[in-house]
Amino acid sequence: MTDALPDDPAQPTAIRDLLRRGDFVRFWTARVAATLGVQIQSVALGWQMYAVARETMDVKQAAFYVGMIGLAAFIPVLLLSPIAGETADRHDRRKVLLWCYSGEIATAVTLAAASIFGFATIPLLLLLSALFGASRAFMGPASTALGPMLVPRSLLPRAIAWNSLAWQGGSIVGPAIGGLLLTHSTGLSYSVTTVLYVLAAGCVFLIKGNAQPEVQAGSRWALIKEGLAYTWRNKIVFGAISLDLFAVLLGGATALLPVFARDVLHVGPEGFGLLRAGPAIGATIVAFILASYPIRRFAGATMFAGVAVFGAATIVFGLSKSLPLSVAALAVLGGADMLSVYVRQTLVQIVTPDQMRGRVAAVSSLFIGASNELGEFESGVVARFFGPVGAAIFGGVGALIVTGVWAKLFPALRKADRLE
Repeated sequence: MTDALPDDPAQPTAIRDLLRRGDFVRFWTARVAATLGVQIQSVALGWQMYAVARETMDVKQAAFYVGMIGLAAFIPVLLLSPIAGETADRHDRRKVLLWCYSGEIATAVTLAAASIFGFATIPLLLLLSALFGASRAFMGPASTALGPMLVPRSLLPRAIAWNSLAWQGGSIVGPAIGGLLLTHSTGLSYSVTTVLYVLAAGCVFLIKGNAQPEVQAGSRWALIKEGLAYTWRNKIVFGAISLDLFAVLLGGATALLPVFARDVLHVGPEGFGLLRAGPAIGATIVAFILASYPIRRFAGATMFAGVAVFGAATIVFGLSKSLPLSVAALAVLGGADMLSVYVRQTLVQIVTPDQMRGRVAAVSSLFIGASNELGEFESGVVARFFGPVGAAIFGGVGALIVTGVWAKLFPALRKADRLE
Protein backbone atom coordinates (compact mmCIF):
# COMPACT_ATOMS: atom_id res chain seq x y z
CA MET A 1 0.00 0.00 0.00
CA THR A 2 1.17 3.48 -0.77
CA ASP A 3 3.01 5.47 1.84
CA ALA A 4 2.03 8.79 0.29
CA LEU A 5 1.41 11.57 2.74
CA PRO A 6 -2.17 12.88 3.01
CA ASP A 7 -1.33 15.91 0.89
CA ASP A 8 0.63 13.94 -1.71
CA PRO A 9 -0.67 14.79 -5.22
CA ALA A 10 -0.32 11.12 -6.14
CA GLN A 11 -3.52 10.41 -4.18
CA PRO A 12 -6.00 12.24 -6.45
CA THR A 13 -4.01 10.94 -9.43
CA ALA A 14 -4.58 7.37 -8.26
CA ILE A 15 -8.32 8.02 -7.94
CA ARG A 16 -8.42 9.47 -11.47
CA ASP A 17 -6.57 6.40 -12.75
CA LEU A 18 -9.31 4.21 -11.28
CA LEU A 19 -12.07 6.28 -12.87
CA ARG A 20 -10.38 6.07 -16.30
CA ARG A 21 -10.70 2.29 -16.28
CA GLY A 22 -14.06 1.64 -17.89
CA ASP A 23 -14.32 -1.99 -16.80
CA PHE A 24 -13.70 -1.05 -13.18
CA VAL A 25 -16.32 1.72 -13.37
CA ARG A 26 -18.85 -0.75 -14.82
CA PHE A 27 -17.95 -3.29 -12.15
CA TRP A 28 -18.28 -0.62 -9.44
CA THR A 29 -21.65 0.57 -10.81
CA ALA A 30 -22.93 -3.00 -10.80
CA ARG A 31 -21.83 -3.32 -7.19
CA VAL A 32 -23.73 -0.18 -6.21
CA ALA A 33 -26.91 -1.28 -8.00
CA ALA A 34 -26.75 -4.81 -6.59
CA THR A 35 -26.09 -3.52 -3.08
CA LEU A 36 -29.11 -1.23 -3.28
CA GLY A 37 -31.18 -4.19 -4.42
CA VAL A 38 -29.91 -6.48 -1.66
CA GLN A 39 -30.57 -3.87 1.03
CA ILE A 40 -34.07 -3.01 -0.17
CA GLN A 41 -34.92 -6.70 -0.44
CA SER A 42 -33.47 -7.39 3.00
CA VAL A 43 -35.49 -4.60 4.58
CA ALA A 44 -38.70 -5.80 2.92
CA LEU A 45 -38.05 -9.46 3.73
CA GLY A 46 -37.30 -8.87 7.41
CA TRP A 47 -40.33 -6.60 7.82
CA GLN A 48 -42.62 -8.97 5.93
CA MET A 49 -41.44 -12.03 7.86
CA TYR A 50 -42.03 -10.28 11.18
CA ALA A 51 -45.45 -9.04 10.07
CA VAL A 52 -46.54 -12.48 8.87
CA ALA A 53 -45.25 -14.16 12.05
CA ARG A 54 -46.90 -11.62 14.34
CA GLU A 55 -50.31 -12.55 12.95
CA THR A 56 -50.18 -15.74 15.03
CA MET A 57 -47.18 -15.35 17.38
CA ASP A 58 -45.90 -13.17 20.21
CA VAL A 59 -42.87 -10.86 19.94
CA LYS A 60 -40.24 -13.41 20.99
CA GLN A 61 -41.55 -16.11 18.67
CA ALA A 62 -41.78 -13.72 15.73
CA ALA A 63 -38.25 -12.44 16.41
CA PHE A 64 -37.03 -16.03 16.22
CA TYR A 65 -38.42 -16.37 12.68
CA VAL A 66 -36.75 -13.11 11.62
CA GLY A 67 -33.49 -14.75 12.70
CA MET A 68 -34.39 -17.87 10.72
CA ILE A 69 -34.04 -15.84 7.52
CA GLY A 70 -30.31 -15.67 8.18
CA LEU A 71 -30.03 -19.40 8.79
CA ALA A 72 -31.95 -20.19 5.60
CA ALA A 73 -29.62 -17.95 3.60
CA PHE A 74 -26.47 -19.35 5.22
CA ILE A 75 -27.06 -23.08 4.68
CA PRO A 76 -26.50 -22.83 0.87
CA VAL A 77 -23.38 -20.73 1.49
CA LEU A 78 -22.04 -23.41 3.84
CA LEU A 79 -22.72 -26.21 1.36
CA LEU A 80 -21.74 -24.45 -1.87
CA SER A 81 -18.84 -22.14 -0.97
CA PRO A 82 -16.03 -24.67 -1.67
CA ILE A 83 -17.50 -25.45 -5.09
CA ALA A 84 -18.16 -21.76 -5.72
CA GLY A 85 -14.54 -20.85 -5.06
CA GLU A 86 -13.23 -23.53 -7.41
CA THR A 87 -15.77 -22.37 -10.03
CA ALA A 88 -14.47 -18.79 -9.80
CA ASP A 89 -10.90 -20.04 -10.31
CA ARG A 90 -11.77 -22.26 -13.28
CA HIS A 91 -14.43 -20.40 -15.27
CA ASP A 92 -14.94 -16.91 -16.69
CA ARG A 93 -15.74 -14.82 -13.62
CA ARG A 94 -17.93 -12.38 -15.55
CA LYS A 95 -20.15 -15.22 -16.75
CA VAL A 96 -20.39 -16.66 -13.25
CA LEU A 97 -21.60 -13.27 -12.00
CA LEU A 98 -24.22 -13.10 -14.74
CA TRP A 99 -25.63 -16.47 -13.70
CA CYS A 100 -25.74 -15.27 -10.09
CA TYR A 101 -27.65 -12.13 -11.04
CA SER A 102 -30.11 -14.30 -12.97
CA GLY A 103 -30.81 -16.23 -9.78
CA GLU A 104 -31.27 -13.04 -7.77
CA ILE A 105 -33.65 -11.64 -10.38
CA ALA A 106 -35.75 -14.82 -10.25
CA THR A 107 -35.90 -14.62 -6.45
CA ALA A 108 -36.94 -10.97 -6.44
CA VAL A 109 -39.63 -11.55 -9.07
CA THR A 110 -41.11 -14.40 -7.02
CA LEU A 111 -41.11 -12.31 -3.84
CA ALA A 112 -42.85 -9.48 -5.69
CA ALA A 113 -45.52 -11.84 -7.03
CA ALA A 114 -46.06 -13.43 -3.61
CA SER A 115 -46.55 -10.01 -2.03
CA ILE A 116 -48.78 -8.56 -4.73
CA PHE A 117 -51.03 -11.62 -5.01
CA GLY A 118 -51.05 -12.40 -1.29
CA PHE A 119 -49.52 -15.87 -1.05
CA ALA A 120 -46.47 -15.00 1.07
CA THR A 121 -46.02 -17.49 3.92
CA ILE A 122 -43.22 -18.24 6.38
CA PRO A 123 -42.10 -21.43 4.55
CA LEU A 124 -42.08 -19.61 1.18
CA LEU A 125 -40.06 -16.68 2.55
CA LEU A 126 -37.53 -19.08 4.06
CA LEU A 127 -37.30 -21.06 0.80
CA LEU A 128 -36.66 -17.92 -1.25
CA SER A 129 -34.06 -16.81 1.29
CA ALA A 130 -32.27 -20.12 0.74
CA LEU A 131 -32.39 -19.73 -3.06
CA PHE A 132 -31.03 -16.20 -2.72
CA GLY A 133 -28.26 -17.55 -0.48
CA ALA A 134 -27.32 -20.07 -3.18
CA SER A 135 -26.81 -17.25 -5.69
CA ARG A 136 -24.79 -15.25 -3.19
CA ALA A 137 -22.58 -18.27 -2.47
CA PHE A 138 -21.23 -18.14 -6.03
CA MET A 139 -21.37 -14.35 -6.35
CA GLY A 140 -19.02 -13.59 -3.46
CA PRO A 141 -15.96 -15.49 -4.74
CA ALA A 142 -16.54 -14.50 -8.39
CA SER A 143 -16.96 -10.81 -7.59
CA THR A 144 -14.03 -10.70 -5.15
CA ALA A 145 -11.76 -12.47 -7.64
CA LEU A 146 -12.88 -10.42 -10.66
CA GLY A 147 -12.24 -7.00 -9.12
CA PRO A 148 -8.41 -7.31 -8.91
CA MET A 149 -8.31 -8.39 -12.58
CA LEU A 150 -9.68 -4.99 -13.63
CA VAL A 151 -6.98 -2.80 -12.05
CA PRO A 152 -3.17 -2.92 -11.80
CA ARG A 153 -1.71 -4.15 -8.52
CA SER A 154 -0.60 -0.63 -7.57
CA LEU A 155 -4.23 0.52 -7.52
CA LEU A 156 -5.63 -2.51 -5.73
CA PRO A 157 -5.77 -1.07 -2.17
CA ARG A 158 -7.70 1.97 -3.41
CA ALA A 159 -9.94 -0.22 -5.56
CA ILE A 160 -10.76 -2.28 -2.46
CA ALA A 161 -11.63 0.89 -0.55
CA TRP A 162 -13.86 2.13 -3.38
CA ASN A 163 -15.55 -1.26 -3.66
CA SER A 164 -16.24 -1.10 0.07
CA LEU A 165 -17.54 2.43 -0.42
CA ALA A 166 -19.94 1.14 -3.07
CA TRP A 167 -21.24 -1.46 -0.66
CA GLN A 168 -21.53 0.90 2.27
CA GLY A 169 -23.01 3.73 0.21
CA GLY A 170 -25.66 1.37 -1.11
CA SER A 171 -26.21 0.16 2.44
CA ILE A 172 -27.06 3.70 3.51
CA VAL A 173 -29.39 4.60 0.68
CA GLY A 174 -30.89 1.12 0.29
CA PRO A 175 -32.48 0.77 3.75
CA ALA A 176 -33.78 4.35 3.61
CA ILE A 177 -35.37 3.69 0.21
CA GLY A 178 -36.60 0.34 1.49
CA GLY A 179 -38.32 1.98 4.44
CA LEU A 180 -40.06 4.48 2.18
CA LEU A 181 -41.14 1.77 -0.26
CA LEU A 182 -42.55 -0.28 2.61
CA THR A 183 -44.95 2.53 3.42
CA HIS A 184 -46.57 1.70 0.06
CA SER A 185 -46.16 -2.07 -0.19
CA THR A 186 -43.65 -4.91 0.00
CA GLY A 187 -44.54 -5.75 -3.61
CA LEU A 188 -43.23 -2.37 -4.75
CA SER A 189 -40.03 -2.93 -2.76
CA TYR A 190 -39.35 -6.24 -4.49
CA SER A 191 -40.20 -4.76 -7.91
CA VAL A 192 -37.62 -2.00 -7.47
CA THR A 193 -35.13 -4.65 -6.32
CA THR A 194 -35.70 -6.57 -9.55
CA VAL A 195 -34.92 -3.49 -11.66
CA LEU A 196 -31.69 -2.89 -9.74
CA TYR A 197 -30.53 -6.48 -10.24
CA VAL A 198 -31.21 -6.17 -13.97
CA LEU A 199 -29.13 -2.96 -14.06
CA ALA A 200 -26.26 -4.68 -12.23
CA ALA A 201 -26.35 -7.61 -14.65
CA GLY A 202 -26.26 -5.21 -17.60
CA CYS A 203 -23.14 -3.46 -16.27
CA VAL A 204 -21.34 -6.77 -15.73
CA PHE A 205 -22.35 -7.91 -19.23
CA LEU A 206 -20.59 -4.82 -20.67
CA ILE A 207 -17.23 -5.60 -19.01
CA LYS A 208 -14.81 -6.20 -21.88
CA GLY A 209 -11.55 -7.18 -20.22
CA ASN A 210 -10.26 -10.67 -19.59
CA ALA A 211 -12.22 -12.39 -16.82
CA GLN A 212 -10.87 -15.91 -17.35
CA PRO A 213 -8.36 -16.90 -14.65
CA GLU A 214 -5.32 -19.01 -15.37
CA VAL A 215 -6.63 -22.50 -14.72
CA GLN A 216 -4.44 -24.77 -12.62
CA ALA A 217 -4.12 -28.47 -13.31
CA GLY A 218 -5.80 -30.90 -10.97
CA SER A 219 -9.22 -32.19 -10.03
CA ARG A 220 -11.94 -30.02 -8.56
CA TRP A 221 -11.47 -31.51 -5.08
CA ALA A 222 -7.69 -31.15 -5.23
CA LEU A 223 -8.06 -27.46 -6.02
CA ILE A 224 -10.60 -26.99 -3.23
CA LYS A 225 -8.25 -28.71 -0.78
CA GLU A 226 -5.36 -26.49 -1.92
CA GLY A 227 -7.39 -23.33 -1.25
CA LEU A 228 -8.37 -24.51 2.23
CA ALA A 229 -4.79 -25.45 3.05
CA TYR A 230 -3.46 -22.07 1.90
CA THR A 231 -5.95 -20.21 4.08
CA TRP A 232 -5.13 -22.36 7.12
CA ARG A 233 -1.35 -22.01 6.74
CA ASN A 234 -1.44 -18.21 6.47
CA LYS A 235 -2.13 -17.46 10.13
CA ILE A 236 -2.50 -13.71 9.66
CA VAL A 237 -5.21 -14.21 7.04
CA PHE A 238 -6.88 -17.01 9.01
CA GLY A 239 -6.79 -14.95 12.19
CA ALA A 240 -8.29 -11.93 10.45
CA ILE A 241 -11.23 -13.71 8.85
CA SER A 242 -11.95 -15.85 11.94
CA LEU A 243 -11.93 -12.73 14.14
CA ASP A 244 -14.57 -11.21 11.87
CA LEU A 245 -16.53 -14.48 11.97
CA PHE A 246 -16.88 -14.77 15.73
CA ALA A 247 -17.16 -11.06 16.54
CA VAL A 248 -19.98 -10.44 14.08
CA LEU A 249 -21.55 -13.83 14.82
CA LEU A 250 -22.01 -12.79 18.44
CA GLY A 251 -22.58 -9.10 17.76
CA GLY A 252 -25.17 -9.56 15.01
CA ALA A 253 -28.09 -8.16 17.01
CA THR A 254 -28.78 -5.65 14.24
CA ALA A 255 -30.64 -8.50 12.54
CA LEU A 256 -33.37 -7.79 15.10
CA LEU A 257 -33.94 -4.25 13.85
CA PRO A 258 -37.54 -5.04 12.75
CA VAL A 259 -38.24 -6.04 16.36
CA PHE A 260 -36.58 -2.92 17.80
CA ALA A 261 -38.40 -0.66 15.33
CA ARG A 262 -41.83 -2.11 15.97
CA ASP A 263 -41.88 -3.22 19.61
CA VAL A 264 -38.95 -1.54 21.42
CA LEU A 265 -38.58 1.94 19.91
CA HIS A 266 -42.06 2.03 18.31
CA VAL A 267 -40.93 3.98 15.23
CA GLY A 268 -42.66 2.10 12.38
CA PRO A 269 -41.27 1.38 8.89
CA GLU A 270 -39.81 4.87 8.44
CA GLY A 271 -37.80 4.52 11.66
CA PHE A 272 -36.87 0.99 10.62
CA GLY A 273 -35.33 2.38 7.45
CA LEU A 274 -33.29 4.87 9.50
CA LEU A 275 -32.10 2.12 11.82
CA ARG A 276 -31.07 -0.05 8.87
CA ALA A 277 -29.17 2.88 7.38
CA GLY A 278 -27.38 3.64 10.65
CA PRO A 279 -24.48 1.16 10.35
CA ALA A 280 -23.88 2.11 6.72
CA ILE A 281 -23.75 5.83 7.55
CA GLY A 282 -20.76 5.29 9.82
CA ALA A 283 -19.21 2.75 7.46
CA THR A 284 -19.45 5.09 4.49
CA ILE A 285 -17.77 7.94 6.36
CA VAL A 286 -14.90 5.61 7.28
CA ALA A 287 -14.75 4.20 3.73
CA PHE A 288 -14.45 7.73 2.28
CA ILE A 289 -11.55 8.41 4.62
CA LEU A 290 -9.84 5.12 3.77
CA ALA A 291 -10.33 5.65 0.02
CA SER A 292 -8.40 8.94 0.25
CA TYR A 293 -6.03 8.18 3.11
CA PRO A 294 -5.29 4.44 3.35
CA ILE A 295 -3.94 2.96 6.58
CA ARG A 296 -0.14 3.20 6.58
CA ARG A 297 0.87 1.81 9.99
CA PHE A 298 -0.41 -0.37 12.85
CA ALA A 299 -2.95 -2.20 10.68
CA GLY A 300 -3.43 -5.13 13.06
CA ALA A 301 -3.94 -3.00 16.15
CA THR A 302 -6.35 -0.82 14.18
CA MET A 303 -8.41 -3.85 13.22
CA PHE A 304 -8.63 -5.08 16.82
CA ALA A 305 -9.63 -1.60 17.98
CA GLY A 306 -12.37 -1.55 15.37
CA VAL A 307 -13.81 -4.85 16.57
CA ALA A 308 -13.73 -3.70 20.19
CA VAL A 309 -15.60 -0.49 19.35
CA PHE A 310 -18.08 -2.60 17.35
CA GLY A 311 -18.89 -4.64 20.48
CA ALA A 312 -19.21 -1.59 22.72
CA ALA A 313 -21.52 0.18 20.27
CA THR A 314 -23.71 -2.94 20.07
CA ILE A 315 -24.22 -2.77 23.85
CA VAL A 316 -25.17 0.92 23.66
CA PHE A 317 -27.66 0.15 20.90
CA GLY A 318 -29.25 -2.61 22.97
CA LEU A 319 -29.70 -0.33 25.98
CA SER A 320 -30.98 2.69 24.03
CA LYS A 321 -34.63 3.74 24.19
CA SER A 322 -34.15 6.73 21.86
CA LEU A 323 -34.20 6.61 18.06
CA PRO A 324 -31.42 9.25 17.61
CA LEU A 325 -29.15 7.48 20.11
CA SER A 326 -29.86 4.10 18.50
CA VAL A 327 -29.02 5.43 15.03
CA ALA A 328 -25.84 7.04 16.39
CA ALA A 329 -24.77 3.79 18.08
CA LEU A 330 -25.41 1.90 14.87
CA ALA A 331 -23.37 4.46 12.92
CA VAL A 332 -20.41 3.99 15.27
CA LEU A 333 -20.86 0.23 15.00
CA GLY A 334 -20.81 0.41 11.20
CA GLY A 335 -17.75 2.64 11.07
CA ALA A 336 -15.81 0.35 13.39
CA ASP A 337 -16.82 -2.70 11.34
CA MET A 338 -15.73 -0.97 8.12
CA LEU A 339 -12.29 -0.39 9.61
CA SER A 340 -11.78 -4.06 10.47
CA VAL A 341 -13.26 -5.26 7.16
CA TYR A 342 -10.94 -2.98 5.17
CA VAL A 343 -7.83 -4.36 6.87
CA ARG A 344 -9.00 -7.94 6.42
CA GLN A 345 -9.95 -7.58 2.75
CA THR A 346 -6.73 -5.78 1.87
CA LEU A 347 -4.60 -8.40 3.58
CA VAL A 348 -6.39 -11.28 1.88
CA GLN A 349 -6.44 -9.85 -1.65
CA ILE A 350 -2.87 -8.54 -1.69
CA VAL A 351 -1.17 -11.70 -0.46
CA THR A 352 -3.27 -14.18 -2.47
CA PRO A 353 -2.14 -15.20 -6.00
CA ASP A 354 -4.72 -14.48 -8.70
CA GLN A 355 -5.19 -18.14 -9.63
CA MET A 356 -6.24 -18.87 -6.02
CA ARG A 357 -8.32 -15.77 -5.31
CA GLY A 358 -11.64 -17.49 -5.98
CA ARG A 359 -10.96 -20.32 -3.56
CA VAL A 360 -9.58 -18.10 -0.82
CA ALA A 361 -12.46 -15.68 -1.37
CA ALA A 362 -14.85 -18.62 -1.00
CA VAL A 363 -13.41 -19.40 2.43
CA SER A 364 -13.64 -15.72 3.35
CA SER A 365 -17.21 -15.56 2.01
CA LEU A 366 -18.11 -18.63 4.05
CA PHE A 367 -16.79 -16.95 7.18
CA ILE A 368 -18.57 -13.70 6.33
CA GLY A 369 -21.78 -15.59 5.59
CA ALA A 370 -21.46 -17.44 8.88
CA SER A 371 -20.93 -14.20 10.77
CA ASN A 372 -23.83 -12.39 9.10
CA GLU A 373 -26.46 -15.04 8.47
CA LEU A 374 -25.65 -17.26 11.46
CA GLY A 375 -25.35 -14.07 13.49
CA GLU A 376 -28.95 -13.32 12.59
CA PHE A 377 -29.95 -16.83 13.65
CA GLU A 378 -27.97 -16.58 16.91
CA SER A 379 -29.65 -13.27 17.71
CA GLY A 380 -33.05 -14.76 17.00
CA VAL A 381 -32.39 -17.72 19.29
CA VAL A 382 -31.07 -15.52 22.13
CA ALA A 383 -34.01 -13.14 21.65
CA ARG A 384 -36.35 -16.12 21.96
CA PHE A 385 -35.17 -16.59 25.55
CA PHE A 386 -33.94 -13.16 26.69
CA GLY A 387 -35.80 -10.75 24.41
CA PRO A 388 -34.30 -8.40 21.80
CA VAL A 389 -32.59 -6.09 24.31
CA GLY A 390 -30.94 -9.01 26.08
CA ALA A 391 -29.81 -10.43 22.74
CA ALA A 392 -28.10 -7.17 21.77
CA ILE A 393 -26.28 -6.83 25.10
CA PHE A 394 -25.23 -10.50 24.98
CA GLY A 395 -23.83 -10.02 21.47
CA GLY A 396 -21.88 -6.87 22.33
CA VAL A 397 -20.26 -8.44 25.38
CA GLY A 398 -19.44 -11.53 23.30
CA ALA A 399 -17.71 -9.41 20.64
CA LEU A 400 -15.55 -7.75 23.29
CA ILE A 401 -14.52 -11.12 24.72
CA VAL A 402 -13.64 -12.44 21.26
CA THR A 403 -11.46 -9.38 20.63
CA GLY A 404 -9.39 -10.08 23.73
CA VAL A 405 -9.10 -13.81 23.06
CA TRP A 406 -8.03 -13.35 19.41
CA ALA A 407 -5.46 -10.71 20.36
CA LYS A 408 -3.91 -13.37 22.60
CA LEU A 409 -4.20 -16.25 20.10
CA PHE A 410 -2.88 -14.36 17.05
CA PRO A 411 -0.03 -12.07 18.19
CA ALA A 412 1.32 -11.79 14.63
CA LEU A 413 -2.03 -10.38 13.51
CA ARG A 414 -2.10 -7.94 16.41
CA LYS A 415 1.42 -6.75 15.51
CA ALA A 416 0.81 -6.51 11.74
CA ASP A 417 2.03 -3.09 10.67
CA ARG A 418 1.89 -2.14 6.98
CA LEU A 419 -0.70 -3.37 4.47
CA GLU A 420 1.81 -4.28 1.77
